[in-house]
Amino acid sequence: MLLKQVLDIYEYLDSAQVNGEVIKKYMLSLGAQDVLVKTICGDRGKTDFIRIKIQGLKGKSKGMEAPTLGILGRLGGIGARPERIGMVSDGDGALVALAVAAKLLDMQKKGDYLDGDIIVSTHICPDAPTQPHKPVAFMGSPVDMARVNEEEVSGDLDAILSIDTTKGNRVINHRGFAISSTVKEGYILKVSDDLLNIMEITTGKLPVVFPLSTQDITPYGNGLYHLNSILQPSTATEVPVVGIAITTEVPVPGCATGASNPFDLEQASRFTLEVAKAYGRGECKFYEEAEFEILKNLYGSMTHIQSQGK
Repeated sequence: MLLKQVLDIYEYLDSAQVNGEVIKKYMLSLGAQDVLVKTICGDRGKTDFIRIKIQGLKGKSKGMEAPTLGILGRLGGIGARPERIGMVSDGDGALVALAVAAKLLDMQKKGDYLDGDIIVSTHICPDAPTQPHKPVAFMGSPVDMARVNEEEVSGDLDAILSIDTTKGNRVINHRGFAISSTVKEGYILKVSDDLLNIMEITTGKLPVVFPLSTQDITPYGNGLYHLNSILQPSTATEVPVVGIAITTEVPVPGCATGASNPFDLEQASRFTLEVAKAYGRGECKFYEEAEFEILKNLYGSMTHIQSQGK
């Protein structure tokens, strides 16, 4: 159960004064030992990137072999001040990622450790810009997507869960959360059976998978339509990436306030935590390695999809 962590993090994020140092101080109070905050300035403002590394019992940080999972909270901003007062819907991905970090630290204080290292990354911006988008307005970002990927997608990750509010569309008609197919090196692969199993257990319902198009896994800036930025990490890495979308039945603007449902966020947080537990133990595969090699041998590399194209 992560409802306490979700509510605690919400109270920190729902503030005009919140920044990376505020969240760092909170994580250190929970026992975190490796928290990095970096302020990045862009054409439309600034934001604080925060990276929390939580060591596992058999993780690479201890010279062992358990794989490292990256948990990325994707967003433009947690607020759109002065245009909007309060935390916006777009900040839900950051909230979930930070709630999972808080829970992992609390677990360690109580004697429970995961096998693999976990790296949680997101950014804190209470006054991000908005941008036009159909069917509803999106949140913008004070820094460009390439810089976001540079800060959040590190080379020491073996797999990535990318968590993002994905409410501004008409193709996901479900309130709660949904997962994507695995994306790797320009290929949209089959949905992981292990992730489907974990989703069924944590929700007690049939799993929900959201649709992806090739456009969605190309980099921002090429003029193509994107569902949102949830799969942008896949453009900057070779490791498998799966999106966890916070969803609604109807289109909700990313810049809307009062749209964050704590029970949906807790459910997504609990799913993320269970994936983290299983992944470090080698009990959750994001894709089938042998099938992926056959796919590449038959049809060649698709890494050009990760680029800006011709």
